Amino acid sequence: MKLRFNIHFHTSSGQKLFIIGSIHELGKWDMEQAKEMFHLGDGIWYVELNIPNEVFLLYYRYFLKSGEGKLTFEEWKHPHYVRLNNHYKNYYIWDFWQLNPQYRVFYSSAFTKNWFARHDEHIIVPIYKRTIRIKISAPLVAPNERVVLLGNSEALGNWIPEKALSLSCEKFPDWQIDLDADKLPKTFEYKFCIIDEEKKSFLRWELGENRCVNVPILEKDETFIISSLYFRDKDPEWKCAGVVIPVFSLKTNNSFGIGDFGDLLQIIDWVRITNQKIIQILPINDTTNGHTWKDSYPYNIISAYALHPIYLNLKAMGTLKNSERDTFYKSKQAELNKSPVVNYKEVDKWKWEFFREIFRQDGEGVLSSCEFVSFFKENQEWLIPYANYCHIRDERDSTFSQQERYIPCHDFQLPQYKFYYYLQFHAHKQLKKVSNYARQNKIVLKGDIPVGVHREGVETWIKPDYFNMHFQVGAPPDTFSDEGQVWGFPVCNWKKIELDNYSWWKKRLQKMADYFDAYRIDHILGFFRIWQIPENFSNGSLGYFSPALPLCIEEIKRWGLPFCKNTKELFIEDLDKKGYYHPRILARHTLIYKQLNQNHQKSFDHLYNDYFYQRNNELWKLIALKHLTQIVDFTDMLVCGEDLGMIPHSVPEVMNTLQILSLEIERIPKSSGQEFTDLNCVPYFSVCTTSTHDMAPIRLWWKEDEKQTQHYYNRVLKKEGTAPKDCTPKISESIICNHLNAKSMLVIIPLQDWLSIDAQLRNSNPDTERINNPTNPCHHWQYRMHLTIEDLLEAENLNTKICSLIHRSYRTQP
Repeated sequence: MKLRFNIHFHTSSGQKLFIIGSIHELGKWDMEQAKEMFHLGDGIWYVELNIPNEVFLLYYRYFLKSGEGKLTFEEWKHPHYVRLNNHYKNYYIWDFWQLNPQYRVFYSSAFTKNWFARHDEHIIVPIYKRTIRIKISAPLVAPNERVVLLGNSEALGNWIPEKALSLSCEKFPDWQIDLDADKLPKTFEYKFCIIDEEKKSFLRWELGENRCVNVPILEKDETFIISSLYFRDKDPEWKCAGVVIPVFSLKTNNSFGIGDFGDLLQIIDWVRITNQKIIQILPINDTTNGHTWKDSYPYNIISAYALHPIYLNLKAMGTLKNSERDTFYKSKQAELNKSPVVNYKEVDKWKWEFFREIFRQDGEGVLSSCEFVSFFKENQEWLIPYANYCHIRDERDSTFSQQERYIPCHDFQLPQYKFYYYLQFHAHKQLKKVSNYARQNKIVLKGDIPVGVHREGVETWIKPDYFNMHFQVGAPPDTFSDEGQVWGFPVCNWKKIELDNYSWWKKRLQKMADYFDAYRIDHILGFFRIWQIPENFSNGSLGYFSPALPLCIEEIKRWGLPFCKNTKELFIEDLDKKGYYHPRILARHTLIYKQLNQNHQKSFDHLYNDYFYQRNNELWKLIALKHLTQIVDFTDMLVCGEDLGMIPHSVPEVMNTLQILSLEIERIPKSSGQEFTDLNCVPYFSVCTTSTHDMAPIRLWWKEDEKQTQHYYNRVLKKEGTAPKDCTPKISESIICNHLNAKSMLVIIPLQDWLSIDAQLRNSNPDTERINNPTNPCHHWQYRMHLTIEDLLEAENLNTKICSLIHRSYRTQP
């Protein structure tokens, strides 16, 4: 077969266009072996290939090189593809350059493999003497819908909807149709439409002018392919609702004092029957550093890949043959499950004792299975050092500390490692089962990727050059904390990570994509700049942003401010760039600032505002685009960002460019001068929620600030009179209704807030419903549901009400 690829693309002098693909003739994705294309003039490029008749499917992409041979520009990550039939001797393929789609969010796996997923169709391609194939990408097509084509000829239905031609969908969201060229006029017009297949109804035409095709002169057994088209759709309106809850907070009758992967299966059932479409959880990576309550902090991960063994469902691991021991663990399960909070240390102790017993009984058989061998082969790069770390930690029976340099172990069969392989294999199997079950029920699982790692975890042990250990990550003073926050994680060394082509971040996300269709980037502001605090400081206000453009003494003086090295309350010296200084956050509240004369105060104010709100904006924008582009493009998961705090001016622009969904919270407005966010004005590409794990749920917040609550009651809820002392179920329902009616694509409500709308089911003590208090570095992460998921499944009144609220807010499609 002969293939001729054509594409229209204007280049500058000296630039060259290349094509690369999945077959030998296109370099097998090796850019050095890519085929150079030839320029016919007027931006028309082509290349011809002779390929074996045995090739039935190939994938390919175009890219641009400068005259010096440097990669200049390439298409977005989804390649072109073409299915071939050796009946035809020649294929003429006309492509269009594939930029990032206008609504690339809908190309995420959340849509293509979950909400809008459809079974790939087995296409029986008709054989014509001469064929015109038209291909289009259309992701916003529900499973009960189909793309059809209509045109201005008899063969194309003469614009009569009942005569529309159906396109086939072999690989969603790509659609195609083969037409008999001999039945088409030399020039024809056409348009795509979407129909409801079940109701046999016509839904919508694509926007814009009619498309036009000049049919080329084709010989017998030749095919002309028009590819890379996009359905010109209206602005999207699709919305859904969901729930957010940490895995550790789940509770069923079978829980072992803490939520586990088995409990996730049951919460999926509840989400499904209430018309919700998404479940958001907190990080589930292993945090075990010393088997103490401090390991309950889910963001202090020791491994970027390993799942936390504490979330293993014991029943799914197997049954102990020793009936006495089996009975013992059942009694422990009942005892621990009575606790109203997660008793982390006790749960950890007894689960690990069970792990060792079941491993002694079943470990050898499990590790010799084909399923385990396959798992190990795919994960050994991170699994072996993780097992090494865990063995040293548990052998010392104390908190792990990096007392020795990591030495790679090549003997992966060491007996002491197998126990940890066994645990991770079971965790993988259980979470994969949850993931598959969620997809079967059209429920998206949304994970959470932490911004940092444990200072003495696996990652810092085996890749110390990826981290600046003399700093710790935190946050400047904000809504959550007057003194700022100190999280303790080491700061990422982005220069080293960039030199390794971001492989560490890419592999983390690749692992997440095994289980999730969406994820939340924790503290996405850290990709613009991180608030770093010297490792020996415990006050978050003593940090400064990195990267940033500090000021030298001469520049400070040019602002009209005399400089004295002793004025540490006004400036902090950059530890990596001596002689350069950052204005200290909240310096205007210090005594030394108040002692400045009026002119010097004004000078400092101008310097301060310029530094924090203007000087670094372009730098932070370029840094974030560089980092995030590499990371978010690597998987197909739907990307959401937690963009709360001191937000640089460039954050919305970058997130819009990359189509990362923002986080919108009514209580935390992003515009200055607002007390509450106007939910009618939030962006469509956003996640809206009533509260986060770092905030008080609705009922607890209602009691925190009487003045603010009164303002909210009168101005937002538009109620007259004095606000009730307690947040009633009716008020909770009004608040949630307002959120469900927001413009945001996703509204994800904490379980505590969903329950607050039911007088019988709400917690009698809302003070226990807070998950985390970020002002308290010693906070215990121990919140548990006060009822079981079985209770939820039987809560007919609540479930009917949630269904109704979601339906009335048009968040139920497809």
